[in-house]
Amino acid sequence: GDSKTFAWRSDVLNRLQSKYGSLYRRDNVILSGTHTHSAPAGYFQYSTFVIASGGFSNRTFEYMAAGIMKSIEIAHANMKPGKIFINKGNVDGAQINRSPSSYLRNPQSERARYSSNTDKEMVLLKMVDLNGDDLGLISWFAIHPVSMNNSNHLVNSDNVGYASYLFEQEKNKGYLPGEGPYVAAFASSNLGDVSPNILGPHCINTGESCDNANSTCPIGGPSMCIAMGPGQDMLDSTQIIGRIIYQKAKELYASASQEVTGPLASAHQWVNMTDVTVWLNSTHTAKTCKPALGYSFAAGTIDGFGTLNFTQGTTVGDPLWDSIRDQYLGKPSEEIKECQKPKPILLHTGELSKPHPWHPDIVDVQIITLGFLAITAIPGEFTTMSGRRLREAVQEEFATYGMLNMTVVISGLCNVYTHYITTYEEYQAQRYEAASTIYGPHTLSAYIQLFRVLAKAIATDTVANLSSGPEPLFFKGLMAPLIPNTVDRAPVGTTFGDVLQPANPKYRVGEVVEVTFVGANPKNSAENKTHQTFLTVEKYEATSATWKIMHNDASWETRFYWHKGLRGHSNATIQWHIPDTAQPGTYRIRYFGHNRKKNFLKAVILPFESTPSTFDVVTTW
Repeated sequence: GDSKTFAWRSDVLNRLQSKYGSLYRRDNVILSGTHTHSAPAGYFQYSTFVIASGGFSNRTFEYMAAGIMKSIEIAHANMKPGKIFINKGNVDGAQINRSPSSYLRNPQSERARYSSNTDKEMVLLKMVDLNGDDLGLISWFAIHPVSMNNSNHLVNSDNVGYASYLFEQEKNKGYLPGEGPYVAAFASSNLGDVSPNILGPHCINTGESCDNANSTCPIGGPSMCIAMGPGQDMLDSTQIIGRIIYQKAKELYASASQEVTGPLASAHQWVNMTDVTVWLNSTHTAKTCKPALGYSFAAGTIDGFGTLNFTQGTTVGDPLWDSIRDQYLGKPSEEIKECQKPKPILLHTGELSKPHPWHPDIVDVQIITLGFLAITAIPGEFTTMSGRRLREAVQEEFATYGMLNMTVVISGLCNVYTHYITTYEEYQAQRYEAASTIYGPHTLSAYIQLFRVLAKAIATDTVANLSSGPEPLFFKGLMAPLIPNTVDRAPVGTTFGDVLQPANPKYRVGEVVEVTFVGANPKNSAENKTHQTFLTVEKYEATSATWKIMHNDASWETRFYWHKGLRGHSNATIQWHIPDTAQPGTYRIRYFGHNRKKNFLKAVILPFESTPSTFDVVTTW
C-alpha cells in the first residue's frame, strides 16, 4: 500500500503542544508524505488501509510519530534568521499521464489551455541563512513515486527519495546519508494520474501497447499491462528518474533569485467530507457522498495491478463480487449507490464501522501563505486537471480580496489520506483514480469551495472567525496486528550475527560483496533502538589505525535482505555494490540487529552486532 501520513497528525500535535505550548498548532503545521510504495505499513487508523497491510502495528506508529517529532525538535533547535528564494521551471522526460483517456473527458476548451496532460512545472524554495550559507530546499513536482513496482520488497524512498539523496549527498560532504545538516525535501503535488514509467504501458507477454481505456491486454488481461521505466530494471529506472528531478532542482536552486517576502498566515478547518453541499451555480446544488471504492480500485494501475484481474474503466458491477461483499460486509444502501453513480461500488467503506471506521469522514483542509506564496495542503492525490482547477480557483479568490498574483502550490498527501480526487468529467470514466475518488463525483468541487473559504479568510484577515469544524475521532491500536510476534531463534551451536557465508578475500570495483548472517526480525529495531542502522561498510585507515564508516543502510550502494525461515529462524544477507568511486584498501561489512527473547513471561529485545573478517577492494587484479 501507499506509505503516506497520518493518524499521527493529532498524536504529533499533542506532543508539540506539551513541549512548545501554542507555538506549533493545527493551523501552522502541515504533515505531508513525500510518499513511497516501498515502506513499512500498518500505522494508519482506518480499517481499509490496515487490512491491506496485515493489521495495525503500534510499534510502526510509535516509531514514525517519534521520528516526525524528533525531526521537528532538531529543526526547532537549529532555527535561525534567513532568506527564502523561489524559482520555477519545467522538468522534461520524467512523467506520463497514466489515465490519458480519462483526461480526454475534460472539456476541449479547458484542455486547449494546456500544452500537456501532466504538469511539468517544479516549484522550488531555496533557504539560506543571513550569510548566504545553504540551509535546505523544498520543491514540489507532480510525479508518482512508483519507479519501484509492486514486486519490490526493499524498503526505499523511490525516485523523489533518490533525488533528495543525491542533493543531500552533494551538500553534506563527509556525512552519511540522513545525517548531515542540509535537508533537501522533494514534496508531492497533483500526481494522481502521473506515472514515472515513461515508456508507457505494454503487454509484458507480447510487447504491444496497452494504452487503452481499460489498460488490458488481448492475452492475459489487465495483469499483463504494465508501464515500464527507462532503466534496465526498476532500481535503474528509479535512479534515472530521480536524477532528472535532482538535475532540475540543482539548476533551479543555483539560479534562484526572487526573494519571498511578506507576512506569514495560516488557516485550517476540519470538514465532514461525506456531507458537503456543493453550489454548482447560483441555483443548483449537489452533495458529496459517504465514502466508497469502485471496482476499478481493485484493478490497480499500469504501475501496479491488482491481484484479482479486475479491469479499469469498469462502470458496472459483477454479481459474483457483489454477492461476496453483501454476504461478508452487508449491502450498500440505495442512497450511497445513487450518490456515487456511475461508480459501481465494490466496498461501501462509509457504511462499514467494524472493527472501526474504514475511511475518514472528517478531513483537514489547510492553507499556509508566505508572502505571495500559498501552499494548499491537499488530503489526497489530485489528478493533473483537478490540481489546475484548484490552483486557479484559489488564486482567483485571493485576487478577488486584494491579494494579487499569488503563486499557489498544490502540496499533496497532507494530514490525512483520502485516496484520489478526479474532476467530475474524469469520474465518469471510472478508471483507478476515479474509482478511488471516495466521496463521489463532486469531491473536487467540494474541495474548491472549501479552499476558497480559507483563501478568503486569509485575504480578509478573518481567520480568527473561521470555525474549527468537527474534530476527528482519534483511535489507534483497536485492530490487533494480524501478524503475531515470534521469538527469534538461532540454529543450535550458533548465535545471532554469526557468519553463514563470508565475503571473498578480494573484489574489484563494480562487483558485489555479499555476506549472510544468522539473523533476527528487523521489526525488532522499532522497539529497541540501540542501533541506528542495520549495516555499515567500513574502510581501514592505516594512518590512524581506525575503521571509517563509508556507507550505512540508507546508502544506495548497500542492500539488506531478511529471509524468514521456520519457527523463529532467519537469515540476513547484506550486499555492497562497490561503486567505481571506491578507494582501494581493506574493508569490512558489519551487521547490527535486535533479537526477541522470552524472559519468563515477558518478551525482551536484545541488541547484537557482528563484525566478520575483512576483504580487499582493488582497482585492477
